[in-house]
Amino acid sequence: MRFLLDAEQRAFADSLDAMLTASDTPSVVREWSLGDHAGGRALWSRVAEAGVFALAVPETYEGLGPRPVELALAFVELGRHAVPGPLVETVTAAALLAGLPDPGPAKRLLPALAAGDAMATLAWTAPYALDGDAATTHLALTPDGLYLSPGHGPVRSSLDPARRLTPLAPGGELLSPDPPTAHAHALAHARLTTAAQALGVGLTLLDRTVAYVKQRTQFGVPIGSFQAVKHRLADAKIGLEFARPLVLGAALTMDPADVAAAKVAACEAAYATARTALQLHGAIGYTAEYDLSLWLTKARALRTAWGSPDACRDTVLSGGDRRW
Repeated sequence: MRFLLDAEQRAFADSLDAMLTASDTPSVVREWSLGDHAGGRALWSRVAEAGVFALAVPETYEGLGPRPVELALAFVELGRHAVPGPLVETVTAAALLAGLPDPGPAKRLLPALAAGDAMATLAWTAPYALDGDAATTHLALTPDGLYLSPGHGPVRSSLDPARRLTPLAPGGELLSPDPPTAHAHALAHARLTTAAQALGVGLTLLDRTVAYVKQRTQFGVPIGSFQAVKHRLADAKIGLEFARPLVLGAALTMDPADVAAAKVAACEAAYATARTALQLHGAIGYTAEYDLSLWLTKARALRTAWGSPDACRDTVLSGGDRRW
């Protein structure tokens, strides 16, 4: 398959990159990690104004979608800039609501998600949801169906401080009994956007590491001139560039097996790049004060989000028949 972005898609990605570059996202991420959501909400509104969340919402519900290719491009940029918040969860919630047999919940909840006026989180057959303390819409998928949860519990620690986990309150309004078709549709969106986000994280880790090895010297020369360093960076670059067409190809087909393969490739490439970045930065890479850490922890967290590598490989081998 030969896939080239058109001028409009490239311009969309470039405009997001420019907007996020001007937003000082490292400061926003650190504030978000401490529970201060003011900067993150302002950034969320700008992302919504760019149309990112509307890409996951059908036009019937005041959205622009579904447009998974553009959504993947957007999430690469969100990952490149380490934008915090339940980004994947909001898109997944939108896909899940749009796929319900009863259009009532979608009509009620999706316009606000598309406009960025609401922020959704989703507990997917698990006790915890991401950023429940910031989200305004709390959805819980249980064996009995999809519920609109009345609230959340206390924040729990996470590998990535900017990914704040909260249990959702039990009970609430039943939006729909168990809808298996909507499950598959929503999980494909979750894994696609997670893969795209991880790809963006890996690209930034690589860019920052390349810049660093040109500056750090040993024996009077930049360490980037050492053959072993070049090989490590080349391996990271190859992994990310091989993952990119898989992510975009999966966005074209939205086949569960293709999406699972893209998630494995992108998340494993980002994780390998994180390990290389940490090794080549040395001790400074471990410090929370150094911006690199914001991407290092995210690469590790995204690797197992919405399905571990083994679970995604199992989906590929089974032809996409399994949900998880």
